[in-house]
Amino acid sequence: MDLLRILIAILLPPLGVFLQEGFGKHFWLNILLTILGYIPGIVHAVWIIASRGPRHA
Repeated sequence: MDLLRILIAILLPPLGVFLQEGFGKHFWLNILLTILGYIPGIVHAVWIIASRGPRHA
């Protein structure tokens, strides 16, 4: 499932973060990073997905 989230994060970084963390500070930070530059949004999204492991709800 993480591989699918990473692929989604490459295409739409905020969606990848949302699937991992939900609506929270990381989601809004990723929106801002994606607006400022697409690559920083991707890096942040992949970092969040890789560092958090499986989603704990």
